Amino acid sequence: MAERLLIIDDDARLAAMVSDYLGAAGFVVECRATGREGLAALERSGFDAIVLDVMLPDIDGFEVCRMIRARAPTPILMLTARGEETDRIVGLEIGADDYLPKPFSPRELQARLRAILRRGRPVAVEDAALRFGRLEIDRASRLARVDGVEKTLTSFQFDLLVALADHAGRVLNRERLMDLVKGEDVDALDRSIDVHISRIRSAIEDDPKHPRRIITVRGAGYVFARRQDEER
Repeated sequence: MAERLLIIDDDARLAAMVSDYLGAAGFVVECRATGREGLAALERSGFDAIVLDVMLPDIDGFEVCRMIRARAPTPILMLTARGEETDRIVGLEIGADDYLPKPFSPRELQARLRAILRRGRPVAVEDAALRFGRLEIDRASRLARVDGVEKTLTSFQFDLLVALADHAGRVLNRERLMDLVKGEDVDALDRSIDVHISRIRSAIEDDPKHPRRIITVRGAGYVFARRQDEER
């Protein structure tokens, strides 16, 4: 079954070009020019992923992202005109799964969409759950729970948590983490991975400012602790 994609962007020429390209690649694409129109389309029917521009004529793209994320876990790829780090960080903090600065190639957009869609697919039941004391990472349902309470994570953040947990006790730098999750290289100066780690800590740590599960190793990366004091 073809995957359904919603593009929310007021640049009609760009939206048409991307729609034609992705349509030829097998996607079913709908385009909306404003945030309100995009939200209305989401209310009427479901989509497998959303491409969302930051600069919209009515509602700020960041606010649209917040509103979508409050309703559903649908993967969101944000488009930023300037490609500034601040825009990328804000987008990731409010729940976007990925970002792409303009101008971009349709081929890269397709690759990034395929990546976030893959991350949203279920895995084999035999690999379903990881448990670390009070923390459960359920691969089958793609949910993280602490004391049985579900914690909100984006698709990318869940995969990042799984990558860390699968390598518990080993220090992983940003490049290795991005390779494990996305299968591609990342600029060593790109700090977006730190934003995702911060969001994961906010979800699963009792005190995110003094984490016990995901520990920063200064100058080296991050390590998922095998055991925490609270689990003894």
